[in-house]
Amino acid sequence: MTRSEFEHIAAQLRQRVLKVGLDFFGSRDDAEDAAQEAMIQLWRYCEHIDAERNIEALAVRVAKNCCVSMYRKQQHVADPPKGTFSDRVIDLNQTTGPHDPQVQLEAKETQRMLTETIDLLKPRERQLFEMRAVEGLSAEEVSKQTGIPKASVAVMVSTARKKVFTELMRRMKQ
Repeated sequence: MTRSEFEHIAAQLRQRVLKVGLDFFGSRDDAEDAAQEAMIQLWRYCEHIDAERNIEALAVRVAKNCCVSMYRKQQHVADPPKGTFSDRVIDLNQTTGPHDPQVQLEAKETQRMLTETIDLLKPRERQLFEMRAVEGLSAEEVSKQTGIPKASVAVMVSTARKKVFTELMRRMKQ
């Protein structure tokens, strides 16, 4: 299969592998990461894929393998606290939150690490990451504001999210 043939069916395949990720994880973010990894693997080897082969079945198999790999990697990370990262960060200005100095100190340190980690991103990655994570814009809205194709926005934000997560986990283990 040529790269142009692959590009022709890539959007259809991406929807299929994204569904596999959603079914596996139940989380849109993890599903996006798995779909991205599956599409990268398919792209790398597309010239070695027999055009007569059922490419959709192959894409599903690759997506399932990516999901399992991601799940295993997540299991190797020390048991993180439950909830999302933003649920665990305490707003130090709130008046009804925990008044325990230790909790406030830990929250402040976590916020500092997050800020430093985001600052390590490339300027464009940081911009897109903040538009999605901080401002809460959809990929389509970010695409309209930046002129970057929606699919590229999704890939770049997913890559930035992975970088932030990996760096935070590295720092928390120190």
